Amino acid sequence: MSEATVNVRYMVDDVEAAIEWYGDHLGFSLLSNHAPAFADVKRGSLRLLLSGPSSSAGRPMPDGEQPRPGGWNRIHLIVDDISGEVSRLRAAGVSFRNDIVTGPGGSQILLVDPSGNLVELFQPAGR
Repeated sequence: MSEATVNVRYMVDDVEAAIEWYGDHLGFSLLSNHAPAFADVKRGSLRLLLSGPSSSAGRPMPDGEQPRPGGWNRIHLIVDDISGEVSRLRAAGVSFRNDIVTGPGGSQILLVDPSGNLVELFQPAGR
């Protein structure tokens, strides 16, 4: 891996479903598959670690809390045509958390992976 690679870990319920979803809908390529425990996929300089319940990352913390998918942290993918991407993804049956929101910096929308993790698509203003 290059030093320019950014690594993000997502807890997922089903590693195989996550591999398929990120590959089919967002253009990630598979680096390794050790399902059901773990896989990693890559898009540009982002390496996404997909950790299932049986992975070492899924082990309970000392206080007993179990790592799980979901929450509000998310990866942020920049797109050139957010409306076109949303149309394409809706046609493919992808779930969204909201509609496109536009502010002074650009437009964004949140999609939901099969485990409930969020992915933000963002089109900067003026693009």
